[in-house]
Amino acid sequence: MIIKKTLDNGIRIVMEKIPSVKSVSVGIWVKAGSVDENKKIAGISHLIEHMMFKGTDTRSAKKIAEDVDRIGGQINAFTGKEATCYYIKTLESNIDKGCDIITDMFINSKFDEEELEREKSVIFEEIKMIEDSPEDDAHENLQEILFRGSALESPIIGTYSSLESITRDTILEYIDEEYTADSIVISVAGSFDEDLICNIFNERLEGIKNTKSKKILPVKNYVPDYKVKKKDVEQSHICLGTKSVAHEDELYYPMLILNSIMGGSMSSRLFQNIREQKGLAYTVYSSIHSYQTDGMYYIYAGVSHDKVDEAVDAICIELKDLAKKGITEDELYIAKEQLKSNYVFSQENVNNRMYSLGKNTLLRSRLLTPSEVIEKINNVTMDDIKKASEIITDITKYSGVIVSDRQFDIKGMLKGLS
Repeated sequence: MIIKKTLDNGIRIVMEKIPSVKSVSVGIWVKAGSVDENKKIAGISHLIEHMMFKGTDTRSAKKIAEDVDRIGGQINAFTGKEATCYYIKTLESNIDKGCDIITDMFINSKFDEEELEREKSVIFEEIKMIEDSPEDDAHENLQEILFRGSALESPIIGTYSSLESITRDTILEYIDEEYTADSIVISVAGSFDEDLICNIFNERLEGIKNTKSKKILPVKNYVPDYKVKKKDVEQSHICLGTKSVAHEDELYYPMLILNSIMGGSMSSRLFQNIREQKGLAYTVYSSIHSYQTDGMYYIYAGVSHDKVDEAVDAICIELKDLAKKGITEDELYIAKEQLKSNYVFSQENVNNRMYSLGKNTLLRSRLLTPSEVIEKINNVTMDDIKKASEIITDITKYSGVIVSDRQFDIKGMLKGLS
């Protein structure tokens, strides 16, 4: 059973008891991510996430790690484009200690200036790591193109110049503006005492500012664009993408199913054609990212430099074939079963349950139960798939990024195949 409450301090809490387990996962979700930043402070949400582990008024960074180990816990955090989450997983018997650690970090982090400069250096290495991964680099560049001019454009990790300019005062000001009661959700899944959890978070998170100022996020009409990034790499990394749907769009679940059919599994069309039949790539897949107001669909393939034209041609043939012939009833059935299985498997882990509860409570208009999700998947029709396919089969609306050791005319390739 899922329990939703608003605590006396104005913070929402969503809880799901799972009697069959002895563990519990607790997350503090904040509606603050890269969409809430401007270019001057790009990456600040991610930087704050890192700094939360660097010491509080009563715990050093080492003491935080030791206290988590002392209760056999697991603690971590992540930053996305729309939210940041801090979470801890522990045994039911140690949940009070686990909540004490994570709330101490959340409320009492010092943001020491020396630690801040050190952590910037760590994130600079993280940026280099992304740049050294041509697949990740291609994805980042494609997202920048697809969302150019909108709040989703900036990379979550920020840039060298934006991070350099962020000070302790900048961080404190950002937290005061963004980490407000109406922007926070506590998510709990596993075995726990409901009253204990509510009392802890009601007491430990009191005094947080109630609301934050409403933002008008920038929106810009999408215009396809193309980029080739030259690097000394052994493969060419192709990323082709177009705009897709927001998370609560009526075509969200049809898009999930269509993505599975096109490039989401080993039996998918792209995998079977480009890898198995043509032998052009070891890695080829498609994926979708959906947000509150927008979304993207993209296809990735890593191929030999002399196979780029052939691979792009093969991708476009699959898109044209989808537009002309649609899908079969058997493909629809297989994709539905795969999607339902993946969802059910994910819900058998308390961390994933906590993640689903928190993200959907914070960012969606309503929280769907597992049975409702399964129902939405089951209810997708061939007509829904046809509508979804119209979003992704117009090659003229695709942008493209290639990371390679040579130049390519992506626009010309796509125009010639449209």
